[in-house]
Amino acid sequence: MNNRPYTKVINQLKAAGLRPTRQRIALAKLLFGTCNRHVTAESLLAEATQAKIQISLATVYNSLHQFTDAGLLREIVVDLNRCYFDTNMTEHYHFFYEENNRLEDIHSDDIIISKLPSLPLGKSLKRVDIVIRV
Repeated sequence: MNNRPYTKVINQLKAAGLRPTRQRIALAKLLFGTCNRHVTAESLLAEATQAKIQISLATVYNSLHQFTDAGLLREIVVDLNRCYFDTNMTEHYHFFYEENNRLEDIHSDDIIISKLPSLPLGKSLKRVDIVIRV
């Protein structure tokens, strides 16, 4: 059995300051085992269920938020009832396809931001999120 992906995920979690629990390891393998992508908690739960991983929706949500807080994922809020988690941590933006609720990356060079408002006193810019609905 090849333990390399397992070891890689454990090291990734530890480097982010997260304890590599069984559930986190299983979800991280699903999330980071392939190319960059966008998931919802529900879609990740469906993948976990298909992979015969027993986990609750609450644990999936908690893990996704922990991964986001640790800098492993980026949360993209599409509306009040829907958010996605993005494994691509580079600076980029998104198209949101409303007919099928799909996100697609837009390279940061494809959008030019010429002016931002002054930031509130004592605040610093964290990032700029742009979601273009199509």
